[in-house]
Amino acid sequence: MKKNLFTIIILILIILVSCFKKDKDNTKQTNPTDKNAVDDKQPDNVSLNAIIIDTVAEHFKKELIHTSDSGYQTDSFYVIEGKVKPGQAISHILKDYNVSSSDIYKLDRASKDVFDVRNIQSGKGYTIICKDSNKIAKFFIYQKSKIEYVVYDLDSISVYLGEKEVTIKNNTVSGTIKKGGGLWRCLTRKLEAEKVDPLVDMLANHIYAWTFDFTHIQPEDSFIVHFEELYVNGESIGIGQIHAASFTHKGKTTNAFRFKEQENLTAYFDEKGNNLRSAFLVSPLEFSRVSSSFGKRKHPISGKWKNHNGTDYAAKTGTPVMTTANGIVTSSRSEKGYGNCVRVKHSDKFSTLYAHLSKFESGTRKGSYVKQGDIIGYVGSTGYSTGPHLHYEFFIYGKQVDHLKQDLPPSLPLKKENTEAFEKIRDEYIKVLDNFVK
Repeated sequence: MKKNLFTIIILILIILVSCFKKDKDNTKQTNPTDKNAVDDKQPDNVSLNAIIIDTVAEHFKKELIHTSDSGYQTDSFYVIEGKVKPGQAISHILKDYNVSSSDIYKLDRASKDVFDVRNIQSGKGYTIICKDSNKIAKFFIYQKSKIEYVVYDLDSISVYLGEKEVTIKNNTVSGTIKKGGGLWRCLTRKLEAEKVDPLVDMLANHIYAWTFDFTHIQPEDSFIVHFEELYVNGESIGIGQIHAASFTHKGKTTNAFRFKEQENLTAYFDEKGNNLRSAFLVSPLEFSRVSSSFGKRKHPISGKWKNHNGTDYAAKTGTPVMTTANGIVTSSRSEKGYGNCVRVKHSDKFSTLYAHLSKFESGTRKGSYVKQGDIIGYVGSTGYSTGPHLHYEFFIYGKQVDHLKQDLPPSLPLKKENTEAFEKIRDEYIKVLDNFVK
């Protein structure tokens, strides 16, 4: 009896060991971390959030079968991707995915304090998430920007804003202007298109808007810029802040260092702590082409040589015209050869004139106060003019002068209590600029 009992125990142990070994082998074969093992029965575990922020790995995306929709499917979701067409509203999109008019109305109400559905723009991307191929939408995601998105939860009728994670990388680029070229053309040889336009805008219209007129850039002018590049999901989406820049024009170099003096006040200063922002903008238009400089020229209508006491900026009709400094509008009317014209008095010493406007900005009238950068009118071709452009004149004590040759009043300097903090940042950026090989 004891012998039989012993035999039975041995057999049970052998069976248990055998089962354990088999289970271990099966586990090894289906371990998803084993690169050599593939099991089609394993769920893909694609999360809803991964679909929303567009980080689903390509090997989890399966082709949509027997459908005209563009997108993909996973084991758990049916995902449709598209772009908003001109004139298309959210109701037009969702009606094809079994969302009732009443639910769309409720969504509109729910999103009132989050995002106005009437602001959906053509060309922007969207994603619709269904639980299966019956095409009943559970979520609608609108790509407000490359970073921001709006999620409409069609089950709970709720709406919320989200932001994709942005990766910031610092980059430094330099260049020398060639004959027949310019800043934009020089940068296009070094950077992707989505980075060039905002970089030129920041340099010409913000950082150096009070220092250089970029319409007068010359061959052999050079620059170095240290700035942020922004990436979402590994894709470049443009630039962030410009930390520092150095621009050399006609042999004169002006450095610019970004420094935050107060919580809501960030500005650019030179190496001595002088604010690059001055009392006057160099140009009344955002970066454009100068067609005629100050001095003698042949009048385009009379054909006679005469002094041209101003600067002409060629630009499309309707281009906004800015006042170059704070002041009081002394005249806003049609003036013979000037056509529609605005005159601004900035002080007893300085005044400016803006002519050939197509129309005046609403509120720009005699006696109104304007701040630097305010829109006062729009480029046109009224008066004695052969084509759309802005005629700009600069006066000192009533005498017309070439504004590009004047030493204009500076802005407020760096506060003394911020000197040490500024110099620390300045020195770090100087090393970056000096160590960068052109």
